[in-house]
Amino acid sequence: MSSSAPSPAARLRGLRPNWLSDPKVWRTEVLAGLVVALALIPEAISFSIIAGVDPAIGLFASFTMAVTLSVVGGRRAMISAATGAVALVIAPLNREHGLGYLVAAVILAGVFQVVLGALGVARLMRFVPRSVMVGFVNALAVLIFIAQVPEMHDVPWAVYPLLIGGLALMVLFPKVTKVVPAPLVSIVVLTAVTVAAGIAVPTVGDKGELPSSLPVPGLPDVPFTLDTLTTVAPYALAMALVGLMESLMTAKLVDEITDTHSSKTRESIGQGIANIVTGLFGGMGGCAMIGQTMINVKVSGARTRLSTFLAGSFLMVLCIVFGPIVSDIPMAALVAVMVMVSFATFDWHSIAPGTLRRLPVGETAVMVITVAVVVTTHNLAIGVVVGSVTAMVVFAKRVAHLADVTSVTGPDDGTVVYSVTGALFFASSNDLVGRFHYGTDPGRVVIDLSAAHIWDASSVAALDAIETRYRKRGKTVEIIGLNDPSADLHGKLSGELTGH
Repeated sequence: MSSSAPSPAARLRGLRPNWLSDPKVWRTEVLAGLVVALALIPEAISFSIIAGVDPAIGLFASFTMAVTLSVVGGRRAMISAATGAVALVIAPLNREHGLGYLVAAVILAGVFQVVLGALGVARLMRFVPRSVMVGFVNALAVLIFIAQVPEMHDVPWAVYPLLIGGLALMVLFPKVTKVVPAPLVSIVVLTAVTVAAGIAVPTVGDKGELPSSLPVPGLPDVPFTLDTLTTVAPYALAMALVGLMESLMTAKLVDEITDTHSSKTRESIGQGIANIVTGLFGGMGGCAMIGQTMINVKVSGARTRLSTFLAGSFLMVLCIVFGPIVSDIPMAALVAVMVMVSFATFDWHSIAPGTLRRLPVGETAVMVITVAVVVTTHNLAIGVVVGSVTAMVVFAKRVAHLADVTSVTGPDDGTVVYSVTGALFFASSNDLVGRFHYGTDPGRVVIDLSAAHIWDASSVAALDAIETRYRKRGKTVEIIGLNDPSADLHGKLSGELTGH
């Protein structure tokens, strides 16, 4: 009798991702990884300078972050590497105490991220409104562009035609074919032109010396004492929070672009593991990179973990094996790529006149405030927090007006019925006490909350204050129509919120 059970080989094939057998996907992922690796080199070197460390430290961090997260991360195709936000946080520690303390802070930040991820910090992302997300994206686009401005200022005149040529190639080449990513074509063509013609322009090699060997694992050179822990812990916690904020926001953005879901909890824990690994290899740590992620996902069309893994792997190969060639890449080529990424990242629909006319003023204000704070501080985490708090204030102000009180004559002249509608919370309940006619109402007052919901202690305290005012005038109050959650909260707190 024949069996219908699949063979071991068939079961193994079933465990493999579909893209492993799709040559087209392979080509897309490999070329995307190569483009991202090329774009990572000058960025990592620049961030190393911000942190005050050798360029190799930033390149090693980009390598270990990308490769580790290609395995343990929760968002496929997202690129994580050394970033400016992390560099700004840990730069003072390196400046005051040295590289050993910086590396120790990176490892401890990774531990904090693992713990925060396990505790469910990713669930807080649900409280980030769309207007803040749009502001986050637009601010990133602005920051990406601003970061390129120094590369276009006080440079040889030949940089400008190269820059224009690179942009033209990226706009026109996709109309011919999309088999090869346009940014890669632009980088190769501009490099060939500058080398062949002997054009003297700033190159990748001018940013710093590329590493010539792989990083070696080891523990940070610091005394393992309580004093060391208290020194590095504040920087580590700040790095952990900033890194998680940027990574989760970027993951959410990639979710929307690719119309797929990712595990934010796994990504949070994965970021921590990647930073621990990076610290053990002497790197400066990092988080998700919006610019390189947009190159990978939006420009190159990558969708799998392979592109993330190859971005990190190609980065080391390019530095160690092809260092002299990579050093000759003109910065104008990479600046052109990042300028294109900036324009592709910006949500132009969000500032279209038609959109602004239809959108509530509060929503537009939240977006503008988020962009302004991020661009001013160059800190995405601060911008997102300020934007979210602003959105909550706008929401509370809007919802507070939805609570209403109307009175009707009761079944007899000795009774009045008040109908309360809407959400009762701290913003709306503050005005509730003043909506009743304590002096002129009859002896029996009924407050009908059938169309209302009690959300917090402030509302219970307001109802207690109403009852107290009526009771002082010798009148009775009956509260009816409470739904189960409201009745439960009212029953627990009523009469317990004041000391007199």
